[in-house]
Amino acid sequence: MDLFNAFIVVFASGIRLGTPLILACLAGLWSERSGVVDIGLEGKILVGAFGSAAVATFTGSVWLGLLGGVAATIAVSLIHGYASIDQRANQIVSGTAINMVADGMTALIGNAIWSQGGRTPELPAYAQFQTIELPFAHAFGSVPIVGPIYERLISGHDLITYAAFLLVPLTYWALYSTRFGLRLRAVGENPAAVDTAGISVRALRYGAVMICGVLVGLAGVYLVLSQEAYFQPHMSAGRGFIALAALVFAKWRPWPALATCLLFGFLDAVAIRMQGVELPVIGPVPVQAIEALPYILTVVLLAGFIGKAIPPKASGIPYVKER
Repeated sequence: MDLFNAFIVVFASGIRLGTPLILACLAGLWSERSGVVDIGLEGKILVGAFGSAAVATFTGSVWLGLLGGVAATIAVSLIHGYASIDQRANQIVSGTAINMVADGMTALIGNAIWSQGGRTPELPAYAQFQTIELPFAHAFGSVPIVGPIYERLISGHDLITYAAFLLVPLTYWALYSTRFGLRLRAVGENPAAVDTAGISVRALRYGAVMICGVLVGLAGVYLVLSQEAYFQPHMSAGRGFIALAALVFAKWRPWPALATCLLFGFLDAVAIRMQGVELPVIGPVPVQAIEALPYILTVVLLAGFIGKAIPPKASGIPYVKER
């Protein structure tokens, strides 16, 4: 039973650590399914986190903070969309530029306003998303097996976490069961055929880019308004790149993307718990090895276990309308 309780605690922590990965991975899924490669997820997470922290700090409102973070990432996504769709720029270069600018500008602006090395003041409890206790969670807690799972694993998360899990089936339904999703996937495979049918390739791709902005914005908002209660430079800590790796590993499909992100979150939680633990022969586990574990796992999975991952055929290729 002690082992079971330990598993519940670690997996619950893995869910919390995996939530921003799920949101960022879904964001990349929408963008890349339309044919727009977005390696700027890392920078957009930072922009969303900083925007939410800044607005929540000045207004004291968690909802305005959420809107501020999402609005900031939508704006950055539209910049990437303009460069990629209208100007037909190299999408990898555009995404890299977003990462570099976001990393520097958020720290610069934060330091100029608060003079704390880029860090924002800590938010009060009323300006953060609080955990939600589901109905009868405490009453069922004493039921063997099922009770602890419901009380400590399913219940006790915040609104954005539950929204992230609900967005997975919603994304699956929208992409595979709606006209918009069919057209969006077709744009990522054969934009010329979509254009021939009289459907605007530009409008569909911009729509996907904006959806990407909303989702990755929520990932940044989650880091500030649900986890840390403040913004600090580089707090995305590679989550955008891990989300991209999870997207490739999942082969651009929603449900495998969820499973992969939860795997990364679970291993991250295990790595945190292993800090300071002494292993036979090795001794204390080095902190550097613990911090590197998720990235090592990313390389191992992509190099040895993924098989052949084929992206949408028009991914990364600007569309030039035939005259």
